[in-house]
Amino acid sequence: MFREHGVVRAVIVALALLPACGSTRNAPAKPAAAPPAPPAATKAAATAAAAKSAAPATSQGAAGTMELAVDATDAPRGLLHSRATIPVRAGPLTLLYPEWIPGEHGPTGPVSDVANLKVSGGGKALAWRRDLQDMYAWHVEVPAGVTSLEVSFDFILPPSAEGFSSGASSTAQLLVLSWNQVVIHPDAPRPDELMVSASLKLPKGWKYATALTTEGQPIRAEVPVAGDAPARFATVSLTTLVDSPVAAGRNVRRVDLTPKAGPPCFLDLVSDSEAALAITNEQAASYRRLVDEALALFGAHHFEHYDFLYTLSDGVAHFGLEHHQSSDDRMAERTFVDEDDWRRAAGLLPHEMVHSWNGKYRRPAGLATGDFTTPMQGDLLWVYEGLTEYLGNVLTARSGLFSPEEYRDNLALIAARLDQQPGRTWRPLQDTADNAQVLYEARSDWESLRRGTDFYDEGELLWLEVDVTIREQTHGAKSLDDFCKAFHGGESGKPSVKPYTFEDLVAALNAVAPYDWKTLLTTRLQSLDPRAPLGGIEHGGWKLVFTDEPGPLKESYDTARKRIDLRYSIGALLDEEGALIDVIAGMPAAQSGLAPGMTLLAVNGRKWSREVLGDAVRATKNGGALELLVANGEFFETHAVKYAGGERFPHLQRDEGKPDLLSAVIGPVVKTP
Repeated sequence: MFREHGVVRAVIVALALLPACGSTRNAPAKPAAAPPAPPAATKAAATAAAAKSAAPATSQGAAGTMELAVDATDAPRGLLHSRATIPVRAGPLTLLYPEWIPGEHGPTGPVSDVANLKVSGGGKALAWRRDLQDMYAWHVEVPAGVTSLEVSFDFILPPSAEGFSSGASSTAQLLVLSWNQVVIHPDAPRPDELMVSASLKLPKGWKYATALTTEGQPIRAEVPVAGDAPARFATVSLTTLVDSPVAAGRNVRRVDLTPKAGPPCFLDLVSDSEAALAITNEQAASYRRLVDEALALFGAHHFEHYDFLYTLSDGVAHFGLEHHQSSDDRMAERTFVDEDDWRRAAGLLPHEMVHSWNGKYRRPAGLATGDFTTPMQGDLLWVYEGLTEYLGNVLTARSGLFSPEEYRDNLALIAARLDQQPGRTWRPLQDTADNAQVLYEARSDWESLRRGTDFYDEGELLWLEVDVTIREQTHGAKSLDDFCKAFHGGESGKPSVKPYTFEDLVAALNAVAPYDWKTLLTTRLQSLDPRAPLGGIEHGGWKLVFTDEPGPLKESYDTARKRIDLRYSIGALLDEEGALIDVIAGMPAAQSGLAPGMTLLAVNGRKWSREVLGDAVRATKNGGALELLVANGEFFETHAVKYAGGERFPHLQRDEGKPDLLSAVIGPVVKTP
């Protein structure tokens, strides 16, 4: 999952299930059997964290292939329709809706958007009842002689542009279909063993892209076009289906990124407008270099082909979600034509592609549950997401999506934010990972005091330190690249999962460069030091400094994210409307009594604007006052901010007394003309 500084871009897809030909949803109602009484629980706890009692013996799904038909022709109206035919045996049966979605790291399945649920068997409607402890489960009694159930429901596509699976994934012109939103499946067999034959009906003339194989259409440079009949996909396991979203719309463009000696790779652009698809030759060349650099970094690949499903729209939630053979990437509509949006999105595709190796293939044991019901354990998210954040930004630089200056500026912004975060003194990095499923949903107010999902950004600093340490210990003979080849590489082939533990990680690092890695990692994970771990930057030949001039990314980030970032001067973060998002405890804004939730109205007696506020902060360096009038609910308050430092922006400055290892880290590995 892709996360920007302080903002999680989580998975938020929405789909529904269709009533295909033969559906009983519009047929005359038939008497239903009495609803079955729900057992105390539907599933046995697979881990201590699950804490659920075992359910009574239930009928499991019978052997055979589940048929799933999704009708998305109503997507522009905010509805999807689903209809599944499930092989069963007579007796009590539990049906499940996916709750824990891989990559989301929490119980985010949007079951509240399921509507019009109907179950039938043998031509008769069957009663169902939701489990009283598990809101993602329903109980049905399968009558004697019935060998298959038809389960249909509608999925209400969410309108909100923020959130996890509750966020927007469609507009009048496009749709991103995540199959976990539109499938209800039997409690057994497990998702790896449950085979599904899926079809998708789209508005006529829409094009679509997916890592799934469309029957009768081999992988090619052109994307398929929807006709009157639904597109049918090759039969796969439920695990693979959920791992293979579909991006579709009226405006779709495929860019071939396939390397000379590698697997087919494509960039599939989907947008609300044709103009937004205007990727330049230079931009496309950077993505081709990204693929080359990623394959070189890991030395092998665990996908047969790869698709970046890149949705460009201001009407969908913006984030990235990883899959084995594709990634669901979503950013602003003008990403390829607006310089600020382009800079903001530079690290998205590198991050998600790294996840194919780190997160999908090599996965922490606590996240490799093998189903969508067992609670996940996020204690190693500082590897899953933190190492991906580090490698993703390194590849962003190696591919040319970042210049060396932009890479350093991005790293400086990360380091500076973490280095003045009061929440560091009570919540260690390890707890941000342990508590991830809660922190992903946390509000943004007082985030510096609360700490959010810092296993991304602080994980990047930690893995930079590991990389630099390997280079120091081996006198430049080895680097983290060697670890990646050994730990994530191996033999190229089809998607698979190879779980690991903390002990496996330490052993793999020691195999590359003997060192007390356990102590180093444990110290960083448990630290309550008020300062951020800057060892990787400092031993890499650079140091964090502040000047009154912004770096190459600062203004672009603020413009694209529609915010005013004064965290490095007075210690405040505002949105473009003047609302205070956060203030940092101990810094001038907080000391003056300002707090999140207040709204700025005037600066030194003048109506506020971005420019007026910026001028006033700059003037403090020469003795200027900084008096802020704010609205605190229904009340007005004036706060005199005691500050005399002017504007302050973080940068990395070269330390000439040390070798420049950081430049070696981001130097291209693949030589191109």
